Amino acid sequence: MEVIALGELLIDFTPHGMSEQGQPLFERNAGGAPANVLTGLARLGRETAFIGAVGNDEFGRYLGETLKETGINVDGLTFSDEAQTTLAFVHLDKDGDRSFTFYRKPGADQMLRTEDVDYSKIAGAKLFHFGSVSMTHEPSRTATLATAAYAKSQGLIVTFDPNVRLPLWNNAEEAKVEIVKGMEIADIVKLSEDELELLTGESDLERGVDLLMERFNIKLLLITCGANGSYCRTSKQFGNVRTSHEGYKVEVVDTTGCGDAFFGGVIHCLLREEAPAAPTWSKDKLDNMLIFANAMGALAATRKGAISSLPTPNEIERFMSGEYVG
Repeated sequence: MEVIALGELLIDFTPHGMSEQGQPLFERNAGGAPANVLTGLARLGRETAFIGAVGNDEFGRYLGETLKETGINVDGLTFSDEAQTTLAFVHLDKDGDRSFTFYRKPGADQMLRTEDVDYSKIAGAKLFHFGSVSMTHEPSRTATLATAAYAKSQGLIVTFDPNVRLPLWNNAEEAKVEIVKGMEIADIVKLSEDELELLTGESDLERGVDLLMERFNIKLLLITCGANGSYCRTSKQFGNVRTSHEGYKVEVVDTTGCGDAFFGGVIHCLLREEAPAAPTWSKDKLDNMLIFANAMGALAATRKGAISSLPTPNEIERFMSGEYVG
């Protein structure tokens, strides 16, 4: 197994036109940031596995089957009788940017316990990925941080995407306190510009990045900038290299899952290194990483849904060669 991710797996109800009565219609789509990242990697040919919990209900069974059909190992998926599968209704503005309304009080994804995690499967992987949505409440908070710490102790590369959804937290301060615990474990972190400002109080990207690189032992910090592309910087240990890519201009349909597609692209490029845990990050390599990852994110924005929008290698190749894939 190459990549194992732990976290939320849920239903995204995505806008899908209007009914004859003039009421909005919603389409059921599989979602959840860690699962989205794994799907992107599975479509790129990577061996992946998911750890998490869903409800023992129709939605949960649909999600399990969706991941299996994608090629993701779901031996670590728990079906909980304590709560139903989490639902998220996606709201899109005129530019395709999304916001969410969650039905999760509680949701089954919060019910993952430390004892549900098969640590023997983690020890044989190369990379462990997690986010902060599974850290909003117990028992999944403890399970998430304990598993990430174990992965780090076994020499896995640990990647972290806070993927902040403030309505799921009691307050912003609690979110920052818990996210810091994830940052202290992670080797590679991806943030949006808004998340960077939330964690540092800085609206200037370079100053915010400086603060985080000084505070945490992060090897590589990535910042996604929406339509303006992305930025990354390595630690001093890896040459303090920084670069950016302006991104691609596409007709945006739905931005759900774009950041996850981007991070999947980054992880795929990292795993191509001869020694992924100690890569040689030149500016050229990082430029190529951002170009590839931005292409994945841009393609995801041209379709509705998260898991359903993630591109195949052929689509990425055609897109990067200049042929638009709708």
